[in-house]
Amino acid sequence: MPADPMPPTSPLPGVQRLLVTIARLRAPDGCPWDRKQTEASMAPHLVEEAFEAADALRRGAARASEEELGDVLVNVAMIRQIAGEAGGAGFDAVAGQAADKLVRRHPHVFGDRKAESAEIAYANWEREKQKEKAAAAAAAGDTGDAARSVLAGVPIALPALLRAFRVGEKAAKTGFDWPDATGPRAKVAEELAELDEALASGDRAAITAELGDVLFSLCNVARHAGLNPEVALAGTIDKFQRRFLAVEQAFGFDLHGRSLDEMDAAWNAAKASERTGGAGPTTAG
Repeated sequence: MPADPMPPTSPLPGVQRLLVTIARLRAPDGCPWDRKQTEASMAPHLVEEAFEAADALRRGAARASEEELGDVLVNVAMIRQIAGEAGGAGFDAVAGQAADKLVRRHPHVFGDRKAESAEIAYANWEREKQKEKAAAAAAAGDTGDAARSVLAGVPIALPALLRAFRVGEKAAKTGFDWPDATGPRAKVAEELAELDEALASGDRAAITAELGDVLFSLCNVARHAGLNPEVALAGTIDKFQRRFLAVEQAFGFDLHGRSLDEMDAAWNAAKASERTGGAGPTTAG
């Protein structure tokens, strides 16, 4: 095993070792792949590792969560190392900026403002965030109204389902929301009827628009139920994969020529097996 580039003798030794290791990889005699990377080329890796960490956290996989969060840190450290080499802010500076922001946006902890509930604390955070966004936009010469919107902080690059959830969440914080879950549920029914009409018409553009409305409405139902639709959908995908695997196992992984009725029967057997805690079918004639 190669020697550590830095012995763990300083405060936060793990962080220090990571930063020194990243710097060593980027050195002139370091790793060719790491030396070739740019901030832009690292961006997809950061997104991928963040999703893997989120998945491990969702599954409650403690050991995997530690590993995947470590991978996220590696990507953050690499990106800031690259930026620092070009004269930009390094890892420590970015961490300091993040700490400063946390202090500013928690006036109920670090200031004299009070927050007796999570909702008030969130409102404090959003208020400070909007002030910062408006000041940054003004400093950049952006006087457009879009920068002042409470929705401006929702990243466009988020997965669409999560973006819809966050947009609805932020709009609701202003009071633009139904009083209870019956409103968004009725909206789902309304949008489904419109989707049926679009499907009957065969108009692809209309179908696309109405399908989007249905999905957005479902996100609002999830929000009122206190659920994250990304998490709910991920769980359903996991369930589908488990049951489909059982269908494949039932026919020796050869579904060619099998009728839908046969496969549906195997699916239902897998579903029933899950409910009773069984292993499900593994073979079929």
